[in-house]
Amino acid sequence: MSVTPRANGTASERTGLHVTYDGRVHPAEEIARGAAYELFSADEAPGFEWAPRPGVPLPWRKFVHVTEVTAVHGAAEPVEEADAPLLVPLHRERGWPQVHQLSQQPGAAADPMLAAVRVSAVIRPGTRMVKVLSARQLSGYVRGWLPHGFCYREHDVAHLRTPAAMAVLRGDGEGGRDGTDVTYALRWRAVHPADYDVPVGAAHRGLTTLPPRDRLGPPVLGTGFVPSNAQLIPEFVTRDFADLPMPANATLLAYPAEGVEVVLYSYQAEQRGWLRMVGPQWRHLLAAVPGLSPDQEYVPTGDAPRSTQLVGSYNGAEYEAVADLPGGFRVLAMTRAARYPVDAAARRLRHGTWRGVPCLVLREEAGWLRLRLRRPDPDAVLATGAQCHERGVYEAWAPGAEVTDDRVVDLPYPLA
Repeated sequence: MSVTPRANGTASERTGLHVTYDGRVHPAEEIARGAAYELFSADEAPGFEWAPRPGVPLPWRKFVHVTEVTAVHGAAEPVEEADAPLLVPLHRERGWPQVHQLSQQPGAAADPMLAAVRVSAVIRPGTRMVKVLSARQLSGYVRGWLPHGFCYREHDVAHLRTPAAMAVLRGDGEGGRDGTDVTYALRWRAVHPADYDVPVGAAHRGLTTLPPRDRLGPPVLGTGFVPSNAQLIPEFVTRDFADLPMPANATLLAYPAEGVEVVLYSYQAEQRGWLRMVGPQWRHLLAAVPGLSPDQEYVPTGDAPRSTQLVGSYNGAEYEAVADLPGGFRVLAMTRAARYPVDAAARRLRHGTWRGVPCLVLREEAGWLRLRLRRPDPDAVLATGAQCHERGVYEAWAPGAEVTDDRVVDLPYPLA
């Protein structure tokens, strides 16, 4: 949905887009390239809310996922391949209510039907990923944080467009109770599915056993789905909870109560910073972000310590690289002529072990190492005294001399 001023009515009136939902045809606007739709109605209808906006003559609206509509009329040809939707193998005895109920039952991941639904959520190179943020987290990403932890395919959450609806995706422990009327998000393109993991199985069982006093955000069910009374949303984590290099053209977004998506910043890889995209009419959305001036045009991140790096080779030499999806990998260079496609690419990070717990080494300061637990569980948290900073993310400081098996690891990416 565009945040630019609407001229001559809604986009649906200009394009003729209509959607059949619950047996009725509604004017609609496409969201996330057809992953969801905003439906409009002149009259009150079940599930629709009163939300008049300037330039929108129909005051009732509802956001629905593409899987909830039965027909789309007047849609434009897609400009890129869509992500695969969830596939639910329904039959008489077990329908959607039973699948949703299973998704909320810890220990149900082995159920064949639920496993079939979960495996249908596929990440491919170029898949748009989303991480919902608080104002404090947004400030961190503007200053140089990298994608890490729990995240979601945009295709699966595109219909969640307001702070209240997106609260189910927050992992900061507030869940929409922080008193703000705006929710933020980071969106980026996945480089490769190997960068992500599904929080199910023995490798992630420790997450499901962490007591409430040791965690933030909703519990991890171990089914691979978000805890929710009404949504069936597959969740992912970055593998080992590691930071991922920021791809070119990642965006930081705001979702106010109006239900629009506002692009706040776009990541400029060569300049190592965030370029402000938002116009004056939306800068008030940044008022709650600590340490960030709404009038700052560009925010550099070059001095921020980086826990991971994308490296590539070209003509036998190694360079820092950038993922510029869907185009692939290239040398990170200020001049266009030097942005060569690389011959090989890898994600470089640092591993270590402290008190018998496998960790990621995030940075080093005065002989101390900042560590993040790769497989959080109650024993690892107790042994390291790690603190939970967001759902699933546990970090601690350790004396560098006590960290063993400290090594740099390169995880190669296959080139097409």
